[in-house]
Amino acid sequence: MINCRCPLLPLLAAALAISPPASAQNYPQKAIRMIVAASPGGANDVLGRMYSQRITESLGQSVVVENRGGGGGVVGAEAVAHAAPDGYTILYCTNSLVVNPSLNPKVNYSLKELAPISQVASFPLMISLHPSVPAKTVPELVALAKKRGGLNFGSSGTGSTNQLTGVLFNQMAGLNNVHIPYKGAGPMMTALLSGEVEMGVTTVFSATPFVRMGRVRAIAVTSLKPLPTLPGVPTLASFYPGFNTILWHGYLTTAGTPAPVVALLHREIVKALHTAEIKQSLEDGGALPVGNTPAEFAAVLTEDFDKYAKLVKISGAKAD
Repeated sequence: MINCRCPLLPLLAAALAISPPASAQNYPQKAIRMIVAASPGGANDVLGRMYSQRITESLGQSVVVENRGGGGGVVGAEAVAHAAPDGYTILYCTNSLVVNPSLNPKVNYSLKELAPISQVASFPLMISLHPSVPAKTVPELVALAKKRGGLNFGSSGTGSTNQLTGVLFNQMAGLNNVHIPYKGAGPMMTALLSGEVEMGVTTVFSATPFVRMGRVRAIAVTSLKPLPTLPGVPTLASFYPGFNTILWHGYLTTAGTPAPVVALLHREIVKALHTAEIKQSLEDGGALPVGNTPAEFAAVLTEDFDKYAKLVKISGAKAD
């Protein structure tokens, strides 16, 4: 069972472990199962299938997508954590992987049972306001929220990265904004557009079209660096150093998988990431390509686990 001090060392060990006589020379000799921890038809599924096709073409061996979307990604993570450590089962998931154990201590996987391959994309979030809210900058928003004793903010659901971003904003800015959860990004955006909520923690992808139409005001993004697609919109980190919450997509496999196999998978996934089709799909979705190393991804997992565990505790969020 994961604990709140999930250390980096086991993740690095999983990422770098070699089980003699490990070799990638004869890998793969059969189809690779890519478990997408999401239901069919969504963005994760579409991107997972794009990767599957590119890797299949490169390796000359089938990569078969299997959707396991139950429990907000828990079912998919459990399947890979408990698979044979041979590189024939890989997981395509989001950062719900590191949030779920804090929301539900009964999940049947730990990060120590998974070997990072690569984070492939970063989806920044945005603090968005309904135009009726008079604040036009982060300091003005903070001052208004303090004056009113708190605003309401919508998110895509209890325990979502969107909600926890709002919780972190409350904590770092000393606010008492009240969370209103919706069942997905679509309903939350509808509520923001109608003025049902004053503030939304949205994805850049979902909010940007409405920002350009003047129906939503972009106040700040949650990435460490400003986004070229949103000139003039600052980062929250420029006001609150270290503020960094993003949605990420990444690949992992079962801990104990031989290091040469992990390295081969890393190479093929990063190669697919840089194909024109996938780069365009990420750009269209407001995402930034990443393609970091297993060790670098391990550090992201550990940092996010600790950060979100604290925010879940502050928020009191529980799995539905």
